[in-house]
Amino acid sequence: MSTALHATKPLKIGRHLVDPAVVLAPMAGITNVAFRQLCREFGSPTSLYVCEMITARAVVERDSKTMQMITFGEHERPRSMQLYGVDPTSMTEAVKIIVGEDRADHVDMNFGCPVPKVTRKGGGAALPYKRQLFRRIVRAAVRAAEPAGVPVTVKFRIGIDTDHLTYLDAGRIAEDEGARAVALHARTAAQRYSGQADWSAIARLKEAVTSIPVLGNGDIFSARDALRMVAETGCDGVVVGRGCLGRPWLFGELQAAFRGEPLPPGPRLGEVGAVLRRHGRLLADFLGEDKGVRDLRKHVAWYLKGFPVGAELRRSLAMVSTLAELDDLVGRLDPDLEFPDSADEPRGRQGSPAKVVLPEGWLDDPEDATVPAGADELHSGG
Repeated sequence: MSTALHATKPLKIGRHLVDPAVVLAPMAGITNVAFRQLCREFGSPTSLYVCEMITARAVVERDSKTMQMITFGEHERPRSMQLYGVDPTSMTEAVKIIVGEDRADHVDMNFGCPVPKVTRKGGGAALPYKRQLFRRIVRAAVRAAEPAGVPVTVKFRIGIDTDHLTYLDAGRIAEDEGARAVALHARTAAQRYSGQADWSAIARLKEAVTSIPVLGNGDIFSARDALRMVAETGCDGVVVGRGCLGRPWLFGELQAAFRGEPLPPGPRLGEVGAVLRRHGRLLADFLGEDKGVRDLRKHVAWYLKGFPVGAELRRSLAMVSTLAELDDLVGRLDPDLEFPDSADEPRGRQGSPAKVVLPEGWLDDPEDATVPAGADELHSGG
């Protein structure tokens, strides 16, 4: 498949040149400093690799868990942080702390989280429905970050459900308020991660938002998917989430694709095992060996997806406890097994569509700018 010409153009987001135009999406419990480093080692150091979503209120309160989550590597530049917030005041305070203490070089704002504990309080993907409140929050972040020259970007979904689409208004408002780029996960909150992303919505957003980059997100599980999204939608770059689970080398493939170079072959199982070892060591460095190796367990099935490993060895790797045990078990893998075609299939959470849980009366007045009661108490967006 040929590379669309505009796919080779780097992005300019504030003072940052993003080349190639590829972003690692923040994923709760996944995109910690260890995983970001691994993805960066395969991909370009000038792509964006975003940390796990954190809440503005937790930054203001200097919650200890949150402060650990916003740890960046010594040479990690640009440092990309995603903030969740429902209150313009808290957002202002949080961004002032982040830029004042030089904790990030780029702030992304999350208005796409579909999980019930967030939407039931009016946050995440529910919030863009309240256009004036959405405007105030974006404005607060942009103005607080501006003196330090830190660019703010905004990510959102198509809408709450098919009857309440919000993405075109959200894109225009973010553009008006000074966001340097917008990203659309082309699903509604009601879809969660199920079904297919509607890439045609990305194309419509690109037509509506003309002065800043528009990035597409949803169902990119291979470099060819990314090329196809750019060709079909005209988007300026891609955001990759579940597609890189157990496949951090996808960022190397994306770099080759966006530069018009031949795609490298998929790794044999021996190479996958080496990456699994590397991931384990990075997590151990970050979290300590016991916690780090236990955190690695959730990644094992993604790394081994499609390979005929055998139930017993697969089970043992999923229960690994030490780095020495990890080395021993990886050593039992057949290093010559070729990369399976099925590894390009969806990974990570999918689930089923569901009615979005909203605060009582949330849909009554889209112009109501009242801050949702209690929503700012959340410290994790899921």
